[in-house]
Amino acid sequence: MLRKAVSVFAIIAAVSTMVSAEISFDATNKTTLQQEIAGLELSVPEAAPAVEKAVPAKAEKEWTVMVFINAKNNLEKYGLLDVNEMEKVGSSDKVNIVVEMGRISGYAANDGDWKTTRRYLIKKDTDFARITSPVITDLGKTDMGDYKTLVAFVNWAKAAYPAKKYMLVVWNHGSGWDKSRAMDVTKGISYDDETGNHISTPQLGLALKEMGGVNVYGSDACLMQMPEVTYEIRNYAEYIVGSEETEPGDGYTYDLFVGPLVANPTMTPAELGKVAVDGYSDHYQAIRQGSTQSLLATAALTGFVPMINDFVKAAMATGEKALAKGAAAGSQSYAVFENKDMWHFLHRYAATTMSADVKAKAQALKAYLDGTLIVHNRVNGEYADGFSHGLSVYMPSYDFNNDYNELAWAKDAQWDEFIKWYQK
Repeated sequence: MLRKAVSVFAIIAAVSTMVSAEISFDATNKTTLQQEIAGLELSVPEAAPAVEKAVPAKAEKEWTVMVFINAKNNLEKYGLLDVNEMEKVGSSDKVNIVVEMGRISGYAANDGDWKTTRRYLIKKDTDFARITSPVITDLGKTDMGDYKTLVAFVNWAKAAYPAKKYMLVVWNHGSGWDKSRAMDVTKGISYDDETGNHISTPQLGLALKEMGGVNVYGSDACLMQMPEVTYEIRNYAEYIVGSEETEPGDGYTYDLFVGPLVANPTMTPAELGKVAVDGYSDHYQAIRQGSTQSLLATAALTGFVPMINDFVKAAMATGEKALAKGAAAGSQSYAVFENKDMWHFLHRYAATTMSADVKAKAQALKAYLDGTLIVHNRVNGEYADGFSHGLSVYMPSYDFNNDYNELAWAKDAQWDEFIKWYQK
């Protein structure tokens, strides 16, 4: 099973117990391109670069779906497949589907083997072997690991293909909030093997702010549905689609996602977010492949943080460090072992605490997670055991990554204090 990003530490820990080997793209395909392209000049495009073709004014449609495909890595072949999935449906008189896609040498060589960054308006076709949609512009070499490149794409798409509502999908490897480098494996979202750059979680929030936000944001990347990520972008999207676990290499199944939207273009943001979750989950359920995907309502994060802080205060007052640490250690984890399903942790801790106050606060948080914060959750395969409820959270047993302190979540929520408390 191919995965978009797998923690090296999780791989080492899991090798002795796995029934069948999984291939970690991050671990098995280490880039050596930086030295080869040291002399290249890679640019970040402005919202309307001089090389752009003139785009006539467009009438406002119901939706514009923008997909930022950073295929400048070992996922390149899946980027080509995903664009072809979009072409099974294509744009309509009510829906725009636009793509920015970058490619790289060394991986897929099909479909003309072009190695630049292109912008497409997706048109319907019956040719699944190649992209036939019109190239609106070829930007040459760009740095798709620079958040400004993402901003420029969205600003261009909004101007050229205006709509009443917008969805943005960022397509790439992912590893939740963490952007560290360990054992030559890079973590983050939207990393570019030519430049070595990728978008940090604070930069993702900055990108959405600078582009004026979207109605729905989706990470077609691994391990991104965490409060550490979602809280960073809470003010710039109404709904967030993401996965607690790694995604299979093929990621979203785009025809199952954009097809229902084109058929029903007046969908609300909540409805489109649900369709994105269902299209993904239906596909992997059909092929019997484990997956997680959920939809988060960002408005609910406002009430979530005070509840978290009340729980942390009550838990720390008990002195039950061993119970908290044990509950975390046994909670549902993912490819990054320090990522724990928050609902499952609260469930385990509520069952063992001697404090009625802590139990009540944990139970209230569980209820808030199911239905208020996470409004739709789908799991398949090995995750259908009732322990994955749509939101994972950082819960290390021993070490603490000080990069955590840079997050908006760490500044407003007291989860970092809770981690440091139970670790002592």
